[in-house]
Amino acid sequence: MAKLAFLGLGVMGYPMAGHLQSAGHDVTVYNRTAEKARKWAGQHGGGSAPTPREAAAGAAFVMSCVGNDDDLRSVCLGEDGAFAGMEKGAIFVDHTTVSAAVTRELAGAARAAGLGYVDAPISGGQAGAENGQLSVMCGGDQDDFDRAAPVIGAYAKICRRLGDVGAGQITKMCNQIAIAGLVQGLSESLAFAQKAGLDIGEVVEVISQGAAGSWQMANRHETMAAGEFDHGFAVDWMRKDLAICLAAGDEIGALLPVTALVDQFYKEVQSMGGGRWDTSSLIARLVK
Repeated sequence: MAKLAFLGLGVMGYPMAGHLQSAGHDVTVYNRTAEKARKWAGQHGGGSAPTPREAAAGAAFVMSCVGNDDDLRSVCLGEDGAFAGMEKGAIFVDHTTVSAAVTRELAGAARAAGLGYVDAPISGGQAGAENGQLSVMCGGDQDDFDRAAPVIGAYAKICRRLGDVGAGQITKMCNQIAIAGLVQGLSESLAFAQKAGLDIGEVVEVISQGAAGSWQMANRHETMAAGEFDHGFAVDWMRKDLAICLAAGDEIGALLPVTALVDQFYKEVQSMGGGRWDTSSLIARLVK
């Protein structure tokens, strides 16, 4: 068991930090809204700190799950950043979905300070975080990963190293690219069935048993048909992730025509007031 810090208590980070505490680790949390950190500490029995630096002091591992590149820089760097409070040999594990560029930047700063760095973005949504069933895709030195993996295991159903620093973020981009096209295809299929006068439940029962079947189909077709979009990852965050994917595609020369198109469809959902709807809300623009 280890002394840990967890930075960022959003819908993912809050339960993830709780799993670490439940596993027997000594966890101190930091959140930009201090009241939420105090609430977590009262609920789980860990500690809270007013700055990332104080949360990270003496921790063998510091986990983060914040919003974007700038948020990640703010909790890592500067006088009150985590890197300033970490001891040499400690490892920073970032679960935020950010650009590979900021990952390489911060990994370099960590190495200069004698720290390890593992980029470890996650997939599985709020339910996966709450149930400790996240997929964690990692990049970093093998030794750093080998040390961090048992700790990450408190909330992971799979934790895999894909390569050096940045490989985790690139793999998360693959994940988001695959999801974007899949959800659009499912949305068109359900809307088509509805327009044709078929019973969506009966259609899904049949086609889900063949090659069209997917987790999204099994778990979201009913709520999509009902226009209920409060079940997970928000459109605003998906557009942030897809912007990262498209920028990386330009950088490496990878063509992402479907991803670019679906990004614009999500922009349309935002214009409908659906920025906080979950990603299955693509169907809303087809059945309005």
